[in-house]
Amino acid sequence: MLADSKHAAADAPTRGRLIRWARFYDLFVAIATLGRAARIREQTADLAGLRPGQTVLEVGCGSGELTQRARVRVGPTGRIFGIDPSSEMIAVARRKAAKAHLDIDYRVAAIESLPFADATFDVVLSSVMMHHLPDDLKSLGLAEIRRVLKPGGHLFIVDFKRPTGAFAHLAVPMLVDHGMADGTEALPPIVAAAGFTDVESGDMPSRSLGFVSARAPG
Repeated sequence: MLADSKHAAADAPTRGRLIRWARFYDLFVAIATLGRAARIREQTADLAGLRPGQTVLEVGCGSGELTQRARVRVGPTGRIFGIDPSSEMIAVARRKAAKAHLDIDYRVAAIESLPFADATFDVVLSSVMMHHLPDDLKSLGLAEIRRVLKPGGHLFIVDFKRPTGAFAHLAVPMLVDHGMADGTEALPPIVAAAGFTDVESGDMPSRSLGFVSARAPG
């Protein structure tokens, strides 16, 4: 989605979808997930295997709910960063982190142009954002993630699975603005083509979500 003129100077250039209703995002997600959003984010942080002292990036961090949980897990010796192309989302995330007294470095940036040096991060997280990108942009973004991961660093993606059954076909359109013929099932070959190793996929406890886990070559 192209940025409108009011926000064009502040948003990061991207061909991915930008969310314009950041103030209402948390409420919308809570309703769409039937109140399970917090539990899903806790499960994501747990399955990513975050450890004290790690340096972690979330791409497409939205309002910062997952980065806040990551901040707690890496402890005082770790560092947490979050990027999102939407300046509105980053503003919300910064306010929430300040209110919670959490040290998180949020930046307005897009996945295809990460403002970090090579081999900076131990872990890169992506939570329910890959479906916002066309396939060629997924490939560009994954190449950037591989660049900023340390050798052997961990990529952990959570996103929607391919819709199956009446529940999924009703639930998924509540959270995305376009049809989804594919889901996380289609991601492993794209991740592998971007140069990652140890690519694995599986189901999240939530019936509509899956995960992909991979390692930067090292």
